[in-house]
Amino acid sequence: MAVKIPDEKLTEVREASDIVEVIGEYVQLKKQGRQYGGLCPFHGENTPSFSVSGEKQIFHCFGCGAGGNVFSFLQELKGWSFSETVSHLAERAKIALPQMQKTETDKPEDARIRQMKKGHELAASTYHSILTLTEEGAPGRVYAQERLFTQDQIEHFRIGYALNDWETLAVIFETNGLDLAVMAESGLLAKRKQGTGYYDLFRERLMFPITDSQGSVVAFGGRAIGEGQPKYLNSPETPIFHKAKTLFHMHEARPSIRKQNKALLVEGAFDVMAAWKAGVTNVVATLGTALSSDHAKLLRRNAEEVILCYDGDRAGREAIRKAIPVLEEAGCKVSICLLPEGLDPDDYVKQHGEEAFVRILDNECLSVMAFRMLDLKQGKNMQNEGDRLQYIEEIVQMLAKLEHSVEQEYYLQQLAESFTLPMDVLRQELSRAERLLKQTKETPKALPRAEKPTSGRKQGSARPVPAHVKAERILLAYMLQDTEMVWRVSEKLGTGFNLEEHQALYAYLLSFVTREPDASMKRFVESLEDRRLAKLAAYLLMQPLKNECSDEELADYIKRIEQYPKWVKLKEQQQAARFEQDPIRAAKLQMELIRLKKELQSQ
Repeated sequence: MAVKIPDEKLTEVREASDIVEVIGEYVQLKKQGRQYGGLCPFHGENTPSFSVSGEKQIFHCFGCGAGGNVFSFLQELKGWSFSETVSHLAERAKIALPQMQKTETDKPEDARIRQMKKGHELAASTYHSILTLTEEGAPGRVYAQERLFTQDQIEHFRIGYALNDWETLAVIFETNGLDLAVMAESGLLAKRKQGTGYYDLFRERLMFPITDSQGSVVAFGGRAIGEGQPKYLNSPETPIFHKAKTLFHMHEARPSIRKQNKALLVEGAFDVMAAWKAGVTNVVATLGTALSSDHAKLLRRNAEEVILCYDGDRAGREAIRKAIPVLEEAGCKVSICLLPEGLDPDDYVKQHGEEAFVRILDNECLSVMAFRMLDLKQGKNMQNEGDRLQYIEEIVQMLAKLEHSVEQEYYLQQLAESFTLPMDVLRQELSRAERLLKQTKETPKALPRAEKPTSGRKQGSARPVPAHVKAERILLAYMLQDTEMVWRVSEKLGTGFNLEEHQALYAYLLSFVTREPDASMKRFVESLEDRRLAKLAAYLLMQPLKNECSDEELADYIKRIEQYPKWVKLKEQQQAARFEQDPIRAAKLQMELIRLKKELQSQ
């Protein structure tokens, strides 16, 4: 059920939740004058259009139009209710919320999700306690020692042990009043095929909790320590866990990733733990699935560069090939750390030591082009003339796609030295490849009939904003920043604004300042239940304005707004006069047109 939050507590939570700090936990923000900018978390983009104002405590995306305050940001990003958002921010700020009255608007699934997360947290504590505190956890401790896990690793990653028992969690859940059917839906239990009841899904495994972006346990990874199959087992997809959107260790690594502006991406939990042991704290991993566009966007929101460090075998190289375009499409700068054949990061740290692993990350990473040049040699016999010529041609075609001439020249030089070729010849081949590439891009592709442009205006180009719309926006922006401006406008504007959403925002604003004359505009944005109007208010609050609107400027804006209906009427009269057949009626319309034109021109 939803909750009614006392106004004084709502104010306390709001004032304790700086929007720059809160959004900074999800988006990599950079100072841009008086505001902060970054990549919008609500739509894919490579060029930052997302802006946050610490002074006004609002955000706005100039790309997709999302906007609002700290509460609406979390509601839109996480899909939380208002009360859930306030509860999260209160807990973050260590503010105790009193017992609150229940209302009848809560969604049934909210309670189910909370129960799933509670069950996972209980399971994580149980597994960890079994491993570290009980005699029954001895097999897990022996295996952890064999894998050279330190106590620091065990504590940091909350490593645990699932007993070789069918009902450890089922009994604990039942004792704690949790619905076993919900626990089965969350991936911790399974329903018996014969008879009734449920049994534990994870048994005789070293367990690793998987957390969401808030640090809540939502899934597990388990490594069999006996003969159990499969060797590695991750939780299934559930309402609280989506593999294509979750990266192992992301919540813990986020501060380090942002500080370094760089993330190390590996393939598994053991690789993450090995890298962390070596002092590499900005490390994350996919969870038994290929890198997705959601993974890439999550990484890009937190860092500009991603280092791929996958297994040093054929499958690892193939995974790198597939991951590169996904990361580049999200706007990431990509580099590759190639490990020796047959070694993953965990193996490498064990065989060569922690310092050696850090050294190759710092000094031996390859650019994407360098990796592709090396990768193209795989399966080719460089002693064979045909393979050599094919290799050179493929590299030149790749270089033609590079944007920077310095980079092209650098790799052409390498190619010339490797095969004793004149640079002039290679430059000629590069020019030819660039011409062919340009011709391919410029060849028009036939559009489906429904997609063909219907007018001469270039598709996707922005239409100019009409003068009256611009004037209305500027006045509303001034009013949102200065209460006194609300009264100045209300005295002069007459019938109000022309655009429906502008008029609605104006009406709400006038009502608000009448009711709460001393309240801040942050409070006004929070009071807007209409999400469309809240976004509009956030957009207007982000507009750069002069400190004060002079009487002359105000009069000019009012004039543009009031003239618009008259211009509309004039155009309607012109249209009517054009088709009027009655000469007397036509003459009267012409006289009316002359009068309207004079009236507009004299203003």
